[in-house]
Amino acid sequence: MDDRDITRLEAAIDAIHGLARRLGLDGFPMRYEICPADVLYTFGAYGMPARFSHWSFGKAFYRMKMQYDYNLSRIYELVINSDPCHAFLLDRNSLLQNKVIVAHVVAHSDFFRHNYRFRATSRRMAETMAVHAARIRRYEMCHGRAAVEAVLDAALALQEQVDPYPAPPAAPRSQGRGRPGSSRPARRPTPYDDLWALDRRDAAGAPGPRLGSAQRALEPADPAGLNHGPTGPRPPSPDPPSAPGVDDGEPRDLLRFLMENSRILADWQRDILGMVRDEMLYFWPQLETKILNEGWATYWHARIMRELDLSPSETVEFARLHAAVLAPSPTHINPYHLGYHMLRDIARRRGEAYLFEVRETETDLSLVRNWLTQELVEELDLYVYRRQGDHWVVTDKDWRRVREELVQQMTNCGIPVITVADADWRGAGQLYLRHRYEGVELDRTYAEKTLPYVYRLWGRPVHLETVMDGRPTVFTCDGSRETRVQRP
Repeated sequence: MDDRDITRLEAAIDAIHGLARRLGLDGFPMRYEICPADVLYTFGAYGMPARFSHWSFGKAFYRMKMQYDYNLSRIYELVINSDPCHAFLLDRNSLLQNKVIVAHVVAHSDFFRHNYRFRATSRRMAETMAVHAARIRRYEMCHGRAAVEAVLDAALALQEQVDPYPAPPAAPRSQGRGRPGSSRPARRPTPYDDLWALDRRDAAGAPGPRLGSAQRALEPADPAGLNHGPTGPRPPSPDPPSAPGVDDGEPRDLLRFLMENSRILADWQRDILGMVRDEMLYFWPQLETKILNEGWATYWHARIMRELDLSPSETVEFARLHAAVLAPSPTHINPYHLGYHMLRDIARRRGEAYLFEVRETETDLSLVRNWLTQELVEELDLYVYRRQGDHWVVTDKDWRRVREELVQQMTNCGIPVITVADADWRGAGQLYLRHRYEGVELDRTYAEKTLPYVYRLWGRPVHLETVMDGRPTVFTCDGSRETRVQRP
C-alpha cells in the first residue's frame, strides 16, 4: 500500500467503525498497524508481538513463511484479545482487502469483549508476556540457556494439560507446599455435588473420526504433547493396581500439579511452569470458540462491506475474497464457513438480534450441539469418514451422527484429559497418571515422547494408564527407558 491508499484506508476505518456501531457491535478501541510479511509471520508463530524465545516458535515461523513464499497460504491479519485491541495488517494487502480485514477484526474485538469465556482472560496479556520473556531471559543468564530450554521443552510439551474449568477451591493441602500426595482434603458435601461430576464428564470427552465437508480448513499446528490417535473400541476403563479408581477429585491440571508438588524443581523452574500455564489459559478460550469467533467475524464483515459504497471493481474483488474465505474442502472443517452458515441460519430463524445472545453465551461445543440442524448438515454436505485400508471412506451422512462426532471433536478442544491418580504410587513417590479413556486411544508416539518430559519435572518414575487395542495399558518412564505393559 502506498501513502494514498493509507489515507483512503484511514477514511474507510472511520466509516466501518461507524457502521459497526450502528449494527450493534461494541468492541474494544482498535489500534491498527501495517506490517511486512516477516513481522506478521513472526507474530503468528509466537502468538504475540513479544514472547519468550523457543526453538519451536522458530520452526513454526519458517513453516508458515515458506507456505507464504510459495503462495500456499497467506495470513492477512492477526488480531489480539486486548484492551485496546491490536490488529496487524499485511503490507501487501490491497486497499479492498484491508477494508474487509478491518470489518472482520472489529467483529473479533466485539466477540472478545462480550463472549463469556473471554471475560476471565487478561486484557493486558501482551504486556504480561513481554514481562515473562524478560524474566526468562534473566533465568538464561543466571542458570544457562540449556537449563532453561530443558524446562521450556517440558512445559510446552504439557501446556495443553491445564484445567480451564477448575473446581471450587478446597482447603489447603495438609502436606504443605512441595510434598506430593495421592488424596485431597475432604470438603463438606452439598446437595449439588453431582453437578460437578456431570461437568467433568462432559469436559472429558474425546474426538471421534475426522469430519469433512465441502470446506477449506485452517490447519492447526501439531501439538507438542499428548494427542489422541485413531478411534478404537470402548471397553470399560480399568483400575490400576494399588491405585484408586476413577475419581472426580483427581487433579487434571497437570502443569499446576507439577509446579506445586514436584520435589526436584527450583523456584525459578516452578516460575517458568507457571508462566507457560498462564499463557495457555489465556489462549484456551480461542481454542473453544474458533468456529463461533470466525463465523461471527465473517458474518459481520459481509454485512458491513455490503453497506459500504464500493466501486464495481471493489465489489468483484470483495466477492472473490469472501468466497475464498468460505471455500470448502473435502477433508476438513473450515471454521469460517461452518460458523458463518450456522449464524446466518440462526438469524433467519430467530432474527439477527438473537445473534448477540449467541455470541455472548455459546462456545463451539454448545453452538454445534444446539444449532446444527439436519437442514444445515445436508446443505453443507457434512459427513463422517474413516480410513479403511489405504483409502479414506465416507462412513456416515446421518445428521445426528455427524453432529455427535463433531461434538466429540470439540469436547475439551479435542485434547486428551489426563488426571493425577496417585502422587505416591507404591509408596516410592512415583507418579501415576490416568487417561480418561472415552473410546479414542492416545497417539502412541506422542504418549511415549511426552512421558520423559513429565519425568524430567517429577524426578521419579512416571506411569500413564490408558487403553490400547482394547486392552488396559500402562506406559512407564523411569528416566532411562520407556516401557509399555498391556494387561489381559
